[in-house]
Amino acid sequence: MVAELNQEERGILLDLARQALDAGVTGVPIPQIEISDLPAPLQDPGATFVTLTIKGELRGCIGTLSVQQPLAEDVRKHAVAAALNDYRFTPVAVSELPDINIEISRLTSPQPVKYSSPQELLAAIRPNVDGVIIRSGSRRATYLPQVWEKIPDPEQFLGSLCLKMGVDYNYWQMNELEVLVYQVEEFHESG
Repeated sequence: MVAELNQEERGILLDLARQALDAGVTGVPIPQIEISDLPAPLQDPGATFVTLTIKGELRGCIGTLSVQQPLAEDVRKHAVAAALNDYRFTPVAVSELPDINIEISRLTSPQPVKYSSPQELLAAIRPNVDGVIIRSGSRRATYLPQVWEKIPDPEQFLGSLCLKMGVDYNYWQMNELEVLVYQVEEFHESG
């Protein structure tokens, strides 16, 4: 990953995410921004996930695993999508906006994990450090590193990830999967 963002740059991204979220939920156009006016790291291409919570409970999370646009635009796009397009939740209501907390996860480039047994796979992933992507055919699923807080056991983590992908819980133990890991720089609104 490129150098971590400084506090000012993180603050700008959180402000941009909040503006986009508020506009998207209230149905007004997202304010235009001039990318070239932003600090250079926010102009650089980046991949992010934006997670919305209310009182610590997940309310929406959407992002991308691949770099597609400037970091600032990626954050704005995913803030709106997390509020309106996460299939697991109804769209965020205007009345919920004051209670929403925004968390941004800036991803490193995913790296493949080489393994030849379930035990090697367990040894290769680092709890509380690695985000994990699993793929099998056209199916795929990922958990951000923050999910380790809720599922600290690596076997349960992989089992839950298999369920998220739409296969059996123990699929990872009996089938060869494409596995990639990544890390994140995570920051959120205070409060």
